[in-house]
Amino acid sequence: MRLFLTACGVVCPLGQGVAAVARRLAAGRPAFTSRADLIPGRTVPVGMVSDLPAGAESRNNRLMAAALDEIAPAVAAAARRFGPHRLAVVLGTSTSGIAEGEQALMERRRTGAWPRDFLYTRQETGSLADFAARHLGLSGPAYVIATACSSSAKVFASARRLIRLGLADAAVVGGADSLCRMTLNGFNALEALSGEACRPFSRHRDGITIGEGAAAFLLSPDPGAVELLGAGESSDAHHATAPHPEGDGARLSMAQALAEAGLAPDDIAYINLHGTATPLNDAMEAKAVAALFPPQTWCGSTKGMTGHMLGGTGAVEAAFLWLCLDPGTGCATLPPHVWDGAADPLLPPLRLVPPGTALPAGRPLVMLSNSFGFGGSNLSLILGRTP
Repeated sequence: MRLFLTACGVVCPLGQGVAAVARRLAAGRPAFTSRADLIPGRTVPVGMVSDLPAGAESRNNRLMAAALDEIAPAVAAAARRFGPHRLAVVLGTSTSGIAEGEQALMERRRTGAWPRDFLYTRQETGSLADFAARHLGLSGPAYVIATACSSSAKVFASARRLIRLGLADAAVVGGADSLCRMTLNGFNALEALSGEACRPFSRHRDGITIGEGAAAFLLSPDPGAVELLGAGESSDAHHATAPHPEGDGARLSMAQALAEAGLAPDDIAYINLHGTATPLNDAMEAKAVAALFPPQTWCGSTKGMTGHMLGGTGAVEAAFLWLCLDPGTGCATLPPHVWDGAADPLLPPLRLVPPGTALPAGRPLVMLSNSFGFGGSNLSLILGRTP
């Protein structure tokens, strides 16, 4: 069964909405803000969504709502066709509403009582799918995948299984993650947090920059401009936080995605690298990509513009592919790889995208995106422009 991503909504540090994000993505302009209130005694850059409306829901859910609202007309049309009970909701997150829990705990320490409006359920991982289903008026299967940084990439494979098994006719897929003190302090404790904007694949890379964002799609059998061609999953379980040094799990997930799509490595026009700018992650991914793909394959990490959106990054970076693949967006260039230009001589060379690189012409446009989570939870996604 062929499945298509017939609608997309996205909000991230680059902007809100498909049109705004497409413009900023093509321009290659990083969007970082310095924050001194997240880690005691330290100021760090973060990729933050600005001008997000306030509300009673958690910030995570408000990010998700901004993305969902952009696809709501398409979802409503699908619900009328299939029935709201036949549309699944499969989303990914890692932070959920933890930021609101942090704020509530600080107030309890000050006053001795929890805030009157504090609801523990807002920080439950599953609250994101429950909220999205209510927001869209859907009553089909609804759940959240939480596999760290691959969370909202894995939703594509999971929702596709629901549709192929006949448990749903279409699905809302995507994910969100919002800034919170827990993740910033956690990565800081791991000594994996950079003090400046991250520099993926640079010899000077020294850690990640954290961001936030959300993206949502309608996955449907109805033909659209962008098709889900393949999804490869692997779990190398090499270490709780460190990837396999030779990229065995990453290479396996990419190879499985290619096999499922019936494609050869040289069919891929562009690879959105996971590219976190940590020494180990970039090294293993460079090895895995160089071992599988020809040297002329365009590659790049967009985290140099947005930061690492953790559980939301897989969906948002899939949205970046969607922006390039859907002719209606007017996007004519590949996402640039923003860094300091200082290649690491210890890594296999990759063909990193400079600003202004035109979309490849004269061939079917097919792209791959990598998302790798703690514990070796890997997902490689292949999307293509429908002929």
